[in-house]
Order: sequence, then C-alpha cells, then structure tokens
Amino acid sequence: MEPLKRCLFLCFSLVLAFNTWASENDRPVILVMGDSLSAGYGIDLDEGWVSLLQARLDDHNYRHRVVNASVSGETTTGGLARLPTLLERHQPSLVILELGGNDGLRGHPISALRNNLNEMIKLSQDAGAQVLLVGMQIPPSYGRRYADQFAEVYPALAEQHEIPLVGFLLEGVATDLNLMQRDGIHPKAEAQPRILENVWPDLLPLLQETAQLGSVVNLRPQP
Repeated sequence: MEPLKRCLFLCFSLVLAFNTWASENDRPVILVMGDSLSAGYGIDLDEGWVSLLQARLDDHNYRHRVVNASVSGETTTGGLARLPTLLERHQPSLVILELGGNDGLRGHPISALRNNLNEMIKLSQDAGAQVLLVGMQIPPSYGRRYADQFAEVYPALAEQHEIPLVGFLLEGVATDLNLMQRDGIHPKAEAQPRILENVWPDLLPLLQETAQLGSVVNLRPQP
C-alpha cells in the first residue's frame, strides 16, 4: 500500500474506532447489582433475565447498556463493599438492586439487611442514579417471624426513599417446580422470560423518565 493511502487508511480506522468508542460510552448505563438469580446460576449467561433485558431494550430502541455486576453467593454486605467502585467506573443512570436473598438464607440479622440496602440506595442516588429495588422472600421454614420481617424490609425502604419496587423477583416462578432447578432455589432458563416480565413494568417508567431528561434519544418505546 502506498504511503499516502496507508496514512489515510490509518486515519480513517482511528476515527472509526473513536466514534465507536464514543458512541458506546455515551449510552446510559443500567447497573444490575444482584446475586446468583441475576448472575444466571446453572444456565447459560445469555439465557438469564439480565441478558434478555438488554435484548428487549435493543429491540425497543432504547440506547441503554446493561452492566451485569451480579455475583453468585453475594450478600448485601458484599454488594455494599463493591458498589462505590462500580458507580465510579460505570456512572450508571439506573441501578437495579437485587440483593438480600443470601442474607436471608444465611440467617443474617434483619437490621444488617436493612442498613446495607439503605446505604446502597443512598450511594446510588448520591451518584445521580435512579434506583429500582427488587424485593425478595424466603421460605417460612426459616421461621415465620423472620421471613415476615425479611419481606417487610423492601417495601419499607422503597417507601422511605420513594423509589419503585418489584414486589418479588420470582413471583410465579418460585412455586412452580417445573421452572426451578433441582436445588429448589435457582430458576431454570425457561423461567427467565417470566422473571423479566416481573421486572419490566417497574423499570419502564424509569426508562421513560430518563428519556424525558434527554439521556436517551430516538426512542420508540413499546409496551
């Protein structure tokens, strides 16, 4: 290749790469902070509800980029420790907070669960992100009083911070053995579209609000 053509080709490639990088980094970020239920435990990652969320956003012409920071086995203590770095790195417009299940299964104090989620909500809001809180439940076999107190944490925090709440991530899934893996805790791939449907109605207004603030352009949202 002649020197001039080589130079022009290199310049064109650099401009194209920069434009691609700028376009990717201009997309508003949805940060998903979850545990194995959002990390896709026991299934292919692209079958999980978080991956399905990205596909739906793309299909509906939303420009959001989903960052799945979910870790199997994560507790609210671990999530709180990781969150500041993730907020600084990704600067999300939205944070989906799906944690607490492992706290309950391990019998962690309700006060610790509440305080950790409360701090995560405040950190996200202080960073300029909208927050969608995802409610969890644990079986009554852990003790009715403890299970009830656990479930009450989520609506109380949602009311306190005036944020939307997904009542229960596994609504319509956890009680259907055909949709659950053998451990009785983690849903199968077949359950993931239903899980997304549990999240979507409460997430949609936040997406539309982001659009009204000008962070998203050329939207044609569909129900």
